[in-house]
Amino acid sequence: MKTNILKRLYIVLGLLMLSVFTVQASGKREFRGAWMQCVNGIYVGKSTAEIQQMLTQQLDALQRDGVNAVIFQVRGECDALYPSSIEPWSRFLTGVQGQAPNPYWDPLAWMITECHKRGMELHAWINPYRARMKSPTALAPNHILNTHPERAFEYGGLYVLNPGLKENRDYILSVVDDIVKRYDIDGMHIDDYFYPYPAAGLTIPDDNLFATNSNGLQNKGDWRRYNVDLFVKEMGEHIHHLKPWVKFGVSPFGIYRNKKSDPLNGSDTNGLQNYDDLYADVLKWVNNGWLDYCVPQLYWQIGNKAADYQTLIRWWNQKASHRPLYIGEDVMRTVQTADIQNPQTNQMVAKHQLHEECQNVEGSVLWYAQAVTQNPGNYETILRSNYWKNPALPPAMPFLDDKAPKKPRKVKPVWTADGYMLFWKAPKAKKWGDEVSRYVVYCFQKGENVNLEDASKIIKITSDTHFQLPYSNGENRYTYVVTALDRVGNESAGKAKKVKL
Repeated sequence: MKTNILKRLYIVLGLLMLSVFTVQASGKREFRGAWMQCVNGIYVGKSTAEIQQMLTQQLDALQRDGVNAVIFQVRGECDALYPSSIEPWSRFLTGVQGQAPNPYWDPLAWMITECHKRGMELHAWINPYRARMKSPTALAPNHILNTHPERAFEYGGLYVLNPGLKENRDYILSVVDDIVKRYDIDGMHIDDYFYPYPAAGLTIPDDNLFATNSNGLQNKGDWRRYNVDLFVKEMGEHIHHLKPWVKFGVSPFGIYRNKKSDPLNGSDTNGLQNYDDLYADVLKWVNNGWLDYCVPQLYWQIGNKAADYQTLIRWWNQKASHRPLYIGEDVMRTVQTADIQNPQTNQMVAKHQLHEECQNVEGSVLWYAQAVTQNPGNYETILRSNYWKNPALPPAMPFLDDKAPKKPRKVKPVWTADGYMLFWKAPKAKKWGDEVSRYVVYCFQKGENVNLEDASKIIKITSDTHFQLPYSNGENRYTYVVTALDRVGNESAGKAKKVKL
């Protein structure tokens, strides 16, 4: 009964938002991501066809919502949602660790194809150190806890690869290398699991390792941060050595440090800290350029006493601007909480306004994809009709590549058996920075200025080299413009073609 009342409340609050507020779509470049996790057991018990159908429905909905990047979890506990010679198949896919799917398929390869088909990026998401979650499970013979149990420690039922061991760092990087080499991914992504989240009465059992392998550091906290620093730096280097265009992103816990711990760099909050509790010096990674983007998980509401959303988004906007900054948003908490200033609505509008105020915030990632597509509080409806109504290109990353590709060639309309089509050809490329991954199609009515900065004129972002024209009676004139995007997101000049529709 309580659940039904809450659902009705979310719907009412969402409808009020639609009726009370007039909101504007965001700009032309914005990261619009959604996390797709596996560890919630969403796939277990379903056939290959059922999983693919479920994912197809979610991707179709996310495409209509304006999402341009999917962050897909492929490694939850030293396992794999893809065929791997290093780690076993994940129990979160088949129900049994080490058991391949039947009928056989490769979820990562399938998702890459489906995302690219829809003009979306696919970022492969791994949990680096977590070896086994707290829920007991039968381990496959080739799982790291069977082959090298001495390289992990147990902490409150959780098993973690010890970050202080070089062997573990090399092992995780071998997994990263394997994914980057074999798959046409757009990004590699890790989240907030470094050293384990602290639990009352428990200590991390690494005294002996610190005593024998401290790297000259006297403070154990500094040593743990050094271990994680080294991994993060090397992960970015490995990725870019293999494929310079693959983006490396980290999604840390939402508080770096509290002001009482660090009056200079801390936020006015009172919660768990990346630096002190997880040994993750996120600002160092951002300021040293070890990351390509950062997505702090700001899952709290505006007005939260320990971790106020408004305080934190402004803090990250000020402190973490040396690399593209996206905000991790909790969909359900947003729609379940009333706006402080307008209690008849939820907090979606207020949070979006904070995004607009924070000039260094270049996008968001939604936790989580399935929640979005269930449209709680009209969250999905508002994305489609307002904030993400127009397609968006990814934010620029000039530190990876700042040169645009050449424009498409031979743009021309052709009648085919499938209707009136606009065709074009890829520009020639001499090196990776010239290679085209997607195209942007703009449409302008007769008399309109051709302005490629106007996102409302984008009608398609696609990996195809054709577009079906909406022919009516041949009496209306339009100008179509096609541009090319390289692997990083740089956009070429446009190639225009006038057509009668």
